[in-house]
Amino acid sequence: MTLEQLVALNAIVEQGTFRAAADHLNKAQSAVSHAIRKLEDEVGFELLSREAYRPTLTERGQVFYRHATRVLQRMRELRSITATLRTEQEAEVALSVTATYPLTPVLSLVSEMTARFQATHIKMSRENMGGSLEKLLDGDVEVAISTLDGVPLDRVEFVPVLPVMMIPVSHPDFVPARDDRMKTDAEMQTHIQVVVADSARGDRQDRGIVPGGLRWTVSDFATKKEILLANMGWGGMPEHMIRQELEAGTLVPLRAEGYPPTQILHYAMRRRDVTHGTVAQAIWDRFRQAGDAAG
Repeated sequence: MTLEQLVALNAIVEQGTFRAAADHLNKAQSAVSHAIRKLEDEVGFELLSREAYRPTLTERGQVFYRHATRVLQRMRELRSITATLRTEQEAEVALSVTATYPLTPVLSLVSEMTARFQATHIKMSRENMGGSLEKLLDGDVEVAISTLDGVPLDRVEFVPVLPVMMIPVSHPDFVPARDDRMKTDAEMQTHIQVVVADSARGDRQDRGIVPGGLRWTVSDFATKKEILLANMGWGGMPEHMIRQELEAGTLVPLRAEGYPPTQILHYAMRRRDVTHGTVAQAIWDRFRQAGDAAG
């Protein structure tokens, strides 16, 4: 079966007669009739009853037509996407978001861009510490969200996005959490600190770590939270990831010398030496608008 045959069948059903379908398609009536006959020969049953003046779908024809309309709808979408691809719209745009940043505002942006640019596949990854910056500098992503730690300002432009509060926490039964006094580094060295590994190549997580202390390194914050909830260590967590646990009291803030709750500033960033496509530019414009509004 061909697309032309399905279009002819759809025209007959919508226009009511072979003649009206032919006029609608700007074809000869004989060509429309021939297309339907060939389609019926291929499927092995009649699609249209021709007993009355106006052809009507047979019982099996109704089932076939329901599926045919889905194919036609997808073809219309494909034509639209193909037309868009002939413009400067990219086939794919990649983003990288550092693991401490909340996904909700990013997902809202991705949803908006997906609706506007249906031909573009938006790819998003999550990285720890310097991983997002590394992907940006390597050219693996067009836009990254991260802190400014290690950013070469001559190569990267940036706009502020939402700040994130990092809070040192533990299970309420964790030994240092049993009283409210400030704990010294020497005291904290004897308790396991759970840290998330840097996903950048060759890098090593050394920020916010008690020097010489006991340590357990994990690959992500979800694992880290499970360990903290199991009363097996302490560590800093983004506030938005533990809000419910703090409210429920299953995790509590720790008072540790040199490790107060800290606001971490995050930025959307892109390389200065790259020509950005339509979608990547639209994404950047939205981040810049949000940054201007927040400022």
